[in-house]
Amino acid sequence: MISRFFSGGRRDFSSLSEQEVLALAISSEEDDARIYLAYADGLREEYPQSARVFEGMAEEENEHRARLIALHKKRFGDRIPLIRREHVRGYYERKPDWLVRPLGLEKVRAQAAAMEAQAHRFYLKAAQQAQDADTRALLGELALAESGHERTAEALAAEHLTEEARAEEEHTERRQFILTYVQPGLAGLMDGSVSTLAPIFATAFATQDTWTTFLVGLAASIGAGISMGFTEVASDDGVISGRGSPIKRGLATGIMTTVGGLGHALPYLIPHFWTATTVAIIVVFIELWAITWIQNRYMETPWNRAIFQVVLGGALVFAAGMLIGNA
Repeated sequence: MISRFFSGGRRDFSSLSEQEVLALAISSEEDDARIYLAYADGLREEYPQSARVFEGMAEEENEHRARLIALHKKRFGDRIPLIRREHVRGYYERKPDWLVRPLGLEKVRAQAAAMEAQAHRFYLKAAQQAQDADTRALLGELALAESGHERTAEALAAEHLTEEARAEEEHTERRQFILTYVQPGLAGLMDGSVSTLAPIFATAFATQDTWTTFLVGLAASIGAGISMGFTEVASDDGVISGRGSPIKRGLATGIMTTVGGLGHALPYLIPHFWTATTVAIIVVFIELWAITWIQNRYMETPWNRAIFQVVLGGALVFAAGMLIGNA
């Protein structure tokens, strides 16, 4: 009684009766089937063949549940006790699919692998506690089935995921990653790196005061990051364009805008003006090279065009800042 009071209403797994263990297994199989179906629903639009794999895995979980219910009816009757994962202390938990969205292929596959491993350990432990021969045999079989789910998933994948379908889904996943993270982040990095050149270097050459220049650069970078982030969030909710979560895009844009501006503002923490300016110019070249590399790597922009666009834009803004600062 005291242990139950201090455990917050949860039971130790070792204290469960065989009927309660069966009831827990039944509810767990039901939950896992629903999770796999939710994964299938979340993947169906963009990854239809992978969705069919998870539908097949959900069918297996339902078969396990039916076998457990049949055994419970045979031993204890039709009334199954209400016992779920959250009622047992230390029992593994499952994340509902809405907590792990958007459903990327690698994320879902990793989650499914963890689910199978946890279920395997549960059935092994449950089988060890069981005294009835039929119950022990069934739990042992289900432990083997859960350990073999990886092979089942591979078999289902071989059936539904042809090389062409797999390549198409991987292309779709890469495209979604670019639309949600790379493209907004690149826009932010370009804005932060290029647009802040003029105010930072104008201030630097006008005042030759490194601390004032740093403060202007800090304010410009943070202000631009906030502005770009909110603009990205407000401009597109991602529903029609398919560009993904506006919050994630806004964070990618805002953070990279701030980083781009701070890159050549931080050197002005160096007290010596010309040393700070030299380091800042070197950082600008590194930033421009990074932008060019990202454009070529992810946006498939040819090197010559990417270099011309970035260097020309950066040079014009840098020159404007110097001219205004020396005016």
